[in-house]
Amino acid sequence: MEIVDYLRVARRRLWVLVGVPLVATGAAAGIVLLAPQQYSGTAYVAAPALVGGAAGTQYTGTQAANQFVAAFGAAVTSPRVLADVAGDTGVTPERLRDGLAVTQVGASSQLEVTYTAGDRATVAPVLGATTTRALAFLFSSQVGIATSEVEAANADVTAATKAIGEWEKANKVSQPDRIYQATLGELTSLRQQQLSMQAVGNSRGAAAAAAAITAAQKKLDELGPKLPDYQALLAQRDAATGALSQAREGLQAARAQAQAADPKQVTSIGETHDVSRMAELVRTALPVGGAGLLLGVLLVGVLELLSRARLTGRPTTAPTPSDPPQAEPLVPAQTPAEPLVPAQTPAEPLVPAQTVPAARS
Repeated sequence: MEIVDYLRVARRRLWVLVGVPLVATGAAAGIVLLAPQQYSGTAYVAAPALVGGAAGTQYTGTQAANQFVAAFGAAVTSPRVLADVAGDTGVTPERLRDGLAVTQVGASSQLEVTYTAGDRATVAPVLGATTTRALAFLFSSQVGIATSEVEAANADVTAATKAIGEWEKANKVSQPDRIYQATLGELTSLRQQQLSMQAVGNSRGAAAAAAAITAAQKKLDELGPKLPDYQALLAQRDAATGALSQAREGLQAARAQAQAADPKQVTSIGETHDVSRMAELVRTALPVGGAGLLLGVLLVGVLELLSRARLTGRPTTAPTPSDPPQAEPLVPAQTPAEPLVPAQTPAEPLVPAQTVPAARS
């Protein structure tokens, strides 16, 4: 088919191409115009202290703003936040999920939370509860986690200290590591004194030093086998103390972020306004009209195919006056067995007229 054929089909089926989009657009416009009036409001969240900055903050790096936006959007529609907001406002979680939308302002960390509903009185309360619950979900929960980590690390330190005390009580010695180091230093000093006294010929002093050396060595022999267990307990307490210090630093950072995410400081709620029916009509009718036009084109194609199929299936009939005349084939000219003798003989002679006298004689 050529372009002219397509145009001829479109002109013949023009009522389909025009009627289907008009009906679809009219139906969409009727649904929009007859629907109840909708109301919308916007809450602005601007918390630059929550993004970037020190390495201890929750959102750092080149993608910090996008990560914060994604996390906040996920928190707004999370089941826990929706359930809390529903309990605060009385709006069902399904209605909240359909009406809430979170958008990023440019490439910044600022957010816009929009809520659309048919009840004007619920717009502002829902926006306030949603921003408060979402920020608490993201940052107050971090405070709880950091607090639990501090408590766990503190419990480990307490348990390690208690184990050390029980060991000292069982072995009847306190701080054996320090006693061992002091005794070892004392033994070294006594040996030097013994050598000095032996050098000057002081036998009594040398004997007293030898007795002191023997007592110190005995003490070292008693403490030596016990030190590995005690030092292991000390290592556990030192590790628990380091973990407690890190947990306290994390708790401090989490509290600082929670303070920076105070909803009273970082959120502001705009006025509630009516949703424009004209804008909603344009957003709805144009796509529906385009879909109706596409459907009309497809319908015209189907009708044309069915029409051609019916014409092809009909029996052959006599040509109508509108059909072009068909030339009849020259059958005698195509058959060599029958020569065209009459066409080559100009005239048939009058033989009987010439032979009459001869017959009489």
